[in-house]
This record gives sequence, structure tokens and C-alpha cells, in this order.
Amino acid sequence: MAPVAIENSPPPTVNKVRDGQALEETSDAIDEVNVLKANMKKEQEEKGLYEESEFDKSKDKTNFRQYEDACDRVKNFYKEQHTKQTVAYNLKARHEFNTQTRAEMTVWEAMEKLNTLIDESDPDTSLSQIEHLLQSAEAIRRDGKPRWMQLTGLIHDLGKLLFFYNAQGQWDVVGDTFPVGCAFDERIIYGRESFKDNEDLGHPIYDSKFGIYSPGCGLDKVMLSWGHDEYLYHIAKEQSTLPDEALAMIRYHSFYPWHSAGAYHELMDEHDKEMLRAVKAFNPYDLYSKSDGIPSAEELKPYYMELINEYFPNKVIRW
Repeated sequence: MAPVAIENSPPPTVNKVRDGQALEETSDAIDEVNVLKANMKKEQEEKGLYEESEFDKSKDKTNFRQYEDACDRVKNFYKEQHTKQTVAYNLKARHEFNTQTRAEMTVWEAMEKLNTLIDESDPDTSLSQIEHLLQSAEAIRRDGKPRWMQLTGLIHDLGKLLFFYNAQGQWDVVGDTFPVGCAFDERIIYGRESFKDNEDLGHPIYDSKFGIYSPGCGLDKVMLSWGHDEYLYHIAKEQSTLPDEALAMIRYHSFYPWHSAGAYHELMDEHDKEMLRAVKAFNPYDLYSKSDGIPSAEELKPYYMELINEYFPNKVIRW
């Protein structure tokens, strides 16, 4: 469905809302996988050299079991994503983003629209989208981080609005991101084998090490798989005064093969090395803030409206 102006946009149908619930459940399962992966990595790093030789006798295998269970819930999602995220699709998605009519609304209105992604009357749903965004922002604020980073926490998932407009399904909205146009790295979740049905696998250029890129070209020249991160990055880059670090946090927060597994560093330039530090600093607020208390949107709105107005000079944003 092509994007349309907000005044002409019909309210989500019941089916669309239920689809939104399914999308959010997938997104939460993906987050759980990434939390468990991060915890396992941390545990392994802490044990390091002093790991007992018979560690498996006393090791708590709960994390490993939870991780495998979580993976089972998202395997089908990643199978579809890794099949359909091709160079051709990404070129098409960007062309449509740049040429089609886009919805217009303020940042706070966008947050309220995102709230309709899930059915708040659903007994399985305990947290609204705005509450989750405020959790991330408030955690950053409590730690005394810069105002621009607080705002980044508030808006980092607003790209999920893509679901209402031009998304083909869940696979081009959420999930870990990765470059297209060069070889799929083994450090992408489930590895190269999960791309076996992707038309770019085995392509003489797209499946070569650097593909359509060159060593050290810089990630700003790399086409990452289309989804809510890439979508919001282009919006914020065009229409905000947020610093480069904030734009990197938005664009790369789901790029786990890069910021957590060390893949694709050969494409980085010097600027990307600084941005990697910023993304790593942001990542814990994205992964772990969901366990915090539920913030009041009504009480916090004046503070965050001030931040929004500071960094989005044009009050009405093209989404």
C-alpha cells in the first residue's frame, strides 16, 4: 500500500491492528534473542582464560536453552527476511520512499499513531509503544546523557510506522539488519545458509566479498537491508538537526553483525569507528529498558516536546 497524506489515511482496520500485534510479538521475540546473545557473550568474556576445564558440569545452561527457544520463535521470520532482502528489493523500496506521497504529522502524532500498531485492549499486551519509547528515553535521561541522546531514545523505533504505509510484511520492518550488494557474512544470525533462497546468493558481484562497494568506502555508502532503522534514519537525516552520533544510533541499532559480532568492519572509514562507539553506548538502553517501570506519557510530554522542537525545526514531518 503506497503512503498517503495523513488526512486521507483511514484508521487501521481490525485485521491491520491484529497484524500489528503479530509484528510486535515478532519484534519482542527478536529483542529477546539479542538480549540472550548479549548475556551469553558477556558471560563468556568474563570467564575467559579462567574458565574451568569441566565448565559444562556446573554451568547454568538455562540461558542456552532460552536462547534456542527464542530462536525457534523467530526462525521463520528470518528465513523470509533473508530470502526477500535483495538488492532489487532495496532499490525498489528506496525509490518508493523518495518518490511517493508520504504521510505528514508531528513527531508526537507519529508516536500516537505508532500506539495503534497493537491493540491496547488485548489482554496479552501490557505496554504501549509510547511507554516503551519513553522507557528508553528516561533511562538515558537518568544516566545524565545529552539531550539529543534522550530524544534518540524516544524516537528510535518510530520507523515502525513503515508498517502502515509501504511495508510488504514483517520482514521489511523489524529484525537484525545487514548489507545487501556484497557477500552475506556468516556472523549474520543463522549464517549464510539462511540465505540459500536469496536470489543474490551466488551472484558474481553481489556475493563477492566487497560486492558493489570498496574497502574502507564508509558505511554511509553501503545499502543496509530496508526496515524501520533505515527508514527513520533517512527521515531524521533529512528533517532534523540531530548530530551524526544520533543518526548512527538510529541507523545501526539493529545492525548486530556489525556492532556486536565484528562483521563488515572492512567497509568502515574513520568516521564509522567513532560512530561504532556511539552505537555501542546506545545499545543497552535499547535492549534492557523494557524491564523498567511504566512512565507517564502525560507527565513527560512537555519535557520531550521541548526536545522534539529543539531538534526538529519543522514541526510537521514527512513520514
